[in-house]
Amino acid sequence: MKATFGAGCFWHVEDLFRKTKGVTSTKVGYTGGQLANPTYEEVCTDATGHAEAVQVEYDPNLITYDELINVFWNNHDPTSLNRQGPDIGKQYRSAIFFHNEEQKKIAEKSKEQLEKSGKFQKHIVTEIIPAPEFYKAEEYHQKYFKKHGLS
Repeated sequence: MKATFGAGCFWHVEDLFRKTKGVTSTKVGYTGGQLANPTYEEVCTDATGHAEAVQVEYDPNLITYDELINVFWNNHDPTSLNRQGPDIGKQYRSAIFFHNEEQKKIAEKSKEQLEKSGKFQKHIVTEIIPAPEFYKAEEYHQKYFKKHGLS
C-alpha cells in the first residue's frame, strides 16, 4: 500500500517514516504543483506549487493507515500555514495526499477528531487532497539523514 504526506522539510519526515515498523520503503519528492518533473531548485522558489513530500510504502498487515496518520500528526505542526520551523513557503505545507476513498475518509475523520481534541490552540490547516503525480527528488535527497549520520 502507498501513502503520501507533506509535513515540512522532507528529510526529517522521511527519516521518521523509514524508522516506523511496517513501512517497507520511503522516497522523498515533490507533489501538488503545476510543473512536470520539477527540480529541487525550482521547488525552492515557491513558484511551482509543489510540496516537499514523502511517499511511503507500507505493509497493512503490520501497520494501518490510521497509525501512519498518527505518525504524521505527531511529528509536525499542522496549524502552521506554509511553514514548519525555520522553513517558510508553500512547499513546506502540511498535507495528506490520499490515494483512495478509504484513505480520504480516515484522514478527514482523524483531522476532525484532532481538531475537537483541543490539542492545538489554533485551527488545523492541513490539506487533504487527492494524490497527484509524485516526482521523486534528486538522489542526494533520498534517505538524507541516514546518509549523513543524522539518523
